[in-house]
Amino acid sequence: MATPEDAFNLLVSVLSSRHKQVLEIEIIPSSLGSPFLQDGNFIGITKKALSQAFVLARQIFIKRLKPMSSNELFADIQQQGESELNEVPSHIITEIILLFDCEHLTACNWRKNWLLAAISRRSATDQISSTFLEEMLEKELTLLQSYHCSPLHRHTKSPTLWSHRFWILGFLIQMRKSDIDALKRLERVELDIVLRAGELHPKNYYAFTYMRNVHSSIVRAIQDQSGDDRMDCGVNDLVDSVVKWCLSSPRDISGWMFAIYLLDQREDFELRANAVKQVLRFALGVGWEGESLWTFVDQATRKFGLEGVLDETFRLEFKETGSDSIASSSVKWPWRNRLSRARAYWSSVSLQQSDLT
Repeated sequence: MATPEDAFNLLVSVLSSRHKQVLEIEIIPSSLGSPFLQDGNFIGITKKALSQAFVLARQIFIKRLKPMSSNELFADIQQQGESELNEVPSHIITEIILLFDCEHLTACNWRKNWLLAAISRRSATDQISSTFLEEMLEKELTLLQSYHCSPLHRHTKSPTLWSHRFWILGFLIQMRKSDIDALKRLERVELDIVLRAGELHPKNYYAFTYMRNVHSSIVRAIQDQSGDDRMDCGVNDLVDSVVKWCLSSPRDISGWMFAIYLLDQREDFELRANAVKQVLRFALGVGWEGESLWTFVDQATRKFGLEGVLDETFRLEFKETGSDSIASSSVKWPWRNRLSRARAYWSSVSLQQSDLT
C-alpha cells in the first residue's frame, strides 16, 4: 500500500462489501510490517494509511458530495449497486471520513440528508418501500455499531455519533411502534451495544445518556400503543443486565448512575431491594472499597427508602461472622459512612479468621 490511492481503494472495497455486517476496526502499529490486516470482519489499519485515505475522501467529498441537492441524493440512493466501476459510492466517502474523524459534523449531516432524501419520499410519494427504507436505517445502525463497538477510543464516546444513532433510531421506533415485542428487542440490542461501548471506554457518559433517551422513547411508544401508562416495559430484565455489568465494572460511575435511573423507572420495591442487596453482598464478599459502587448503594438506599433493607443485610452478614452488628442508622448516611460500616464487617471477619488459626 504505497500511495494514498491504495489505502483509499482498500477501505472502499471493505466498506462497500460490508452490507449489514458489523466490523471490528482497530488502529494497528506500523511495526507490524503491514498497513492493513483483515481476518473476516476484523480489520486492522495503521494511522498513516487511514490518514491517507481520509485526505483523498475529503477531497472527493468537498468536490462531489457537498453540493448535492435533495434530488441528487435521492438519485444516488436509487443508483446504489449500479454505479460505474470507477466511481466510488457517495455514502462510502463519508464512512471513511467518519472513521478517521468521528466528530466531522459536515460528513455526519450529509448522511442525515442522504437518509432524509429517502425518508421524505417514503412519507410523501411512496417512491421508496417501507422495507427498503427500514433496511437503509438498519444498515446505518450497523455502520455506527462498527464504530461504537470497535477499539477506537474517540468513536466509542463520540457525542456526534451517538446523537446520529439516536436520530436514526427515532425513525425505526416509529416504523415498529405497532409491534411491542419488536420494540423491546430493539431496546435490548441497543443496551448490549452501549454496554460494549462502556467496556471499551470506561465512564462512557455519552453512551449511557444515549441509552436513557432510547429507553424513554421506547417506553413512550409502547405506552402510546397499548394505551396503558403503567404497562411493564421490560425494565426488570434491563436492570438485571445492567447490575451484572456494573459488578464486572465496579469503578464505572456512569453505569451505576444508569442502574439508578432504571430502578427509578418502575415502582417495584422488591426489584430495587434485590438490586441493592446483590450489590452490597458483592461488595462485602470481595472487600470492595471503590467510591462508585458505594455511591450507588448510598443513593439507591436514600432515593428508594431502603434503609431497612440495608440494615437487614448488614445484620445477616454480621450474624454469619458471630459478631454484633453496628447499630442501625436512622439518618441518611453519606457513602463514606456506609463504607465504614462495611469495613467494620471486614474487621470482624478478619478477627474471626485469626481466632480460628
